[in-house]
This record gives sequence, structure tokens and C-alpha cells, in this order.
Amino acid sequence: MVVLDSTIVNIALPSAQHDLGITDGNRQWVVTAYALAFGGLLLFGGRIADLWGRKRAFVIGLIGFAVASALGGVATSGAMMFGARALQGVFGALLAPAALSLLAVMFTDAKERAKAFGIYGAIAGGGGAVGFILGGVLTEYLDWRWTFFVNIPFAIVAATGAFLVIREPEGGRNRSPLDIPGVILSTLGLVSLVYGFTHAASTSWGDTVTVSLFVASAVLLLAFVVTEAKVKAPLLPLRVVTDRNRGGVYLSLGLAIIAMFGTFLFLTYYLQVVKGFSPIQTGFAFLPMVAGMITGSTQIGARLMTRVAPRLLMGPGFLTAAVGMFLLARLEVTSAYASLVLPAMVMLGLGMGTAFMPAMSLATQGVQPRDAGVASAMVNTSQQVGGAIGTALLNTIAASATAAYIKDHIATATTVPQQRLVQLQGMVHGYSNAIWFAVGMLVVAAGVVFTLVNAGRPGGSTVASGGGAEKTEGAEDEVAVPVVAH
Repeated sequence: MVVLDSTIVNIALPSAQHDLGITDGNRQWVVTAYALAFGGLLLFGGRIADLWGRKRAFVIGLIGFAVASALGGVATSGAMMFGARALQGVFGALLAPAALSLLAVMFTDAKERAKAFGIYGAIAGGGGAVGFILGGVLTEYLDWRWTFFVNIPFAIVAATGAFLVIREPEGGRNRSPLDIPGVILSTLGLVSLVYGFTHAASTSWGDTVTVSLFVASAVLLLAFVVTEAKVKAPLLPLRVVTDRNRGGVYLSLGLAIIAMFGTFLFLTYYLQVVKGFSPIQTGFAFLPMVAGMITGSTQIGARLMTRVAPRLLMGPGFLTAAVGMFLLARLEVTSAYASLVLPAMVMLGLGMGTAFMPAMSLATQGVQPRDAGVASAMVNTSQQVGGAIGTALLNTIAASATAAYIKDHIATATTVPQQRLVQLQGMVHGYSNAIWFAVGMLVVAAGVVFTLVNAGRPGGSTVASGGGAEKTEGAEDEVAVPVVAH
């Protein structure tokens, strides 16, 4: 539900905008309202899951998300739609970390954990692409409102399963009092950061509001770190993020998501605007990447996760994805889907799926069960921020390159068809420039893995690093949290 919702609404946005009379200036809030609430409240949601119990938080998050989706489906105005999307984000911030930490504390056997997270990782990684397909089908054959209503049956099935199946282990709650200053500072800091990148995408990096948001975010998050170091029961215990391996996982995943999110956007526009694909055709065009993710997660990552050190899967996985991205950087107006886009998508999916699996296992290695919720929220937070950065940064790079190309070549186009061709070539040139940047991000993510991640395979020893071998904290009893590609 959460991952699907990040893309399914995008396909329906033009139709919803027309029916609800939303202006071009305000339409971004259909996406931004969700992103701000979700990204800003993730840490708080993870802490609530640790406090209330993960099963209870999971069910409440499901019900709330379904109600908010119903409100979005029956929206009669732009304001009602924005409110429903913000409410979806609020309950999504409770639902996502509760679901991830439930898997972390319930699957303790290494092989079962690898199998469970392989399946979950494949669904989570491919959910965004599936959203394109489902969004296209629902919008084209039914109505855009069904992109919201479709969440309701999912929630009913999941809540029923939670009541009947989930048996949360005892003694895993964190009953410490809430760190209210930490909640306020982290929420405001993350909201400022996410909105800063979102605002930059629609205005400019030098815009006064953009700069102010970044400055406010830096001050608030610095104050948050200082507060967490001093209070007795912090919202985010600093030990969760300062561990070498966990820090490497959070950073590398954030970098990889920066690369992926911008590429999703560019490929969607390339296939629809340049190649003339319909929304449904575009959705199905993403299927090879989903297949690659499923294969990488369940057949490569899950099978090898208990046999080799995590960095020997994560590093090569990110580099394989970088090769797929390198192929996409060679896009031209006349490029054929079968000979260029298809193999690139397969490699991108295989690489990401393979890298996600060990990252899931390592994300909360050695974290006590009472901190599992907030640790899983950190995984989501790193990716939510990465998604915001990727969309804004790569968009800006693409737009600048496109504008420069058209300015240099439009004078030679004397007819309308020639001018149209220059515009399309400019778009593809911009996408290519931005995708080169994404290639660099994936290579840097692999470098972070090889530099920081030194944990051995579960039950084994650590991998020696430049600083010498270190004991793997909780190698036998580590808790794993799956990753959601947002």
C-alpha cells in the first residue's frame, strides 16, 4: 500500500486535477502533502510502534491509511484532496516502520529471515513500478478515484491477517516516556529538508525560500542531535546510527534511491512523451525491472545472504545497477526499447534486488528489539530523503541541460517538425546528463559499502577492513529490517 501509493497517484494526477479544479501551481501538493507528512513523521511513527506494540501500531496504521484513502477517493475539492493525502502520510509513517519491525522481531532463523525478506524486498522494490501499471489501468478503464479506493481491500485483507496470524514476541516494547523535544525537532527538521528539495525542483536552488528551508533544516537537525545525546530516553538513540555497518547501510541506500527515483521519472516521460507509449504501455514497460528485482532479491540475495559477507552482495549489486544506468545514459530519440531500455532495466533491477537483501539484514544488526521500530524508521527516512533529493536534484540537472541544448540548436530548425525534433532531442539530452549523475551516485554507494560495511556473514566473523577486524555485534541474533524503495 505504502510503496504503491508513491506512484499510482502520479498516473491519476492529470485526471484528478481536471475534475477537482486544482491549479497548475497547486497540483504539486497532491504529491508534496503526502511526502512531507510521511517523511517528517517516520521517526515518531517508529518510536510509537516500539511504545504501543508493533501489531497494534500496524493495525491502526492500516485502518487510518484506508480511511484517508477513502477520503481522497471521494474528494470534492483540492483542499480536501490535499488533506486526505497528508492524512495518508501520517498513517503511512506509523504503518511502514511497524510492518518492517514486525518482520524484524518475528523472523529470527537466518534462512527463514532471508526467505521472508527476499519476498518482501521484491514486492517493496517493485511496488513503485507496479503502481504505474495499476494506476494506468484504473485511470484509463475506471476512474482516477479508484487509485485511492484500491487501498481499502488491501487494508481489510492485511488487518484480517494481522489479527489471525501475527503473534508479536513478548518483552520487545520500549516503555520509556516520549522524547517530546526530539519529536518536535526531528519532525520540523525533516519536513524542512524534504520540502526544501521539493521547492527547489519547482523554483530554483538559489530561491530565498529554498535556502531558508535548508538553513532551518540544518539548525533543527543539529539541535535534534544535541538533544538526543543528552536526554535519558531519546527518540533516536544515537547508537542506532553511529554503528559503522548500519551507518554504511543507511548512507548507501540513500544514495542509491537518489539515483533510482530520478530515473523512474525520466523513463516515464521518455516512454510517454518521446516514444508515444500510453500510460498502460509505460507501466508494462517497467515490468522487466520488477522481474529483475524479484530475481535479485529472492534468487540471488536471499540464497547467498547466509553464505557470504553482506558487502560482497551489496557492492557488486550497486555496481551492476550502475552498469544498467550507464546503458540508459546512452538514450537517444531513436533508441529502441528492446535493444537499450529493456536490458538496462533488467540489470538495474537485478543489481538493486541483490543489494537490497543484505542491506535489509544489516539495517538493524545488533539493535535491541525495543529499538527495532525506530531503527526501521531510519531506513525509511534515509530513502524518503533520498527520494526527495533525487527528484529535485536530477530534475534540475535535466532541465538545465535541456534548456541549454534547445538554445544552442533551435536556430537551425526552420520548420515546425524540425523544432519539435530539437525539443525532443533536448529532453533526451537532459535525461542523459542527469542519468550520468545517477551512475556516479551508484558508484559512490558501492564505494561507501566497500569502505564502511565490514560485517561478516550471519554467524561468521567480520571482514577485515582498513581499521582492522571488529567483532560483529549480534551476528547470531541480529534483527533485519527490509527496505522500501520510495
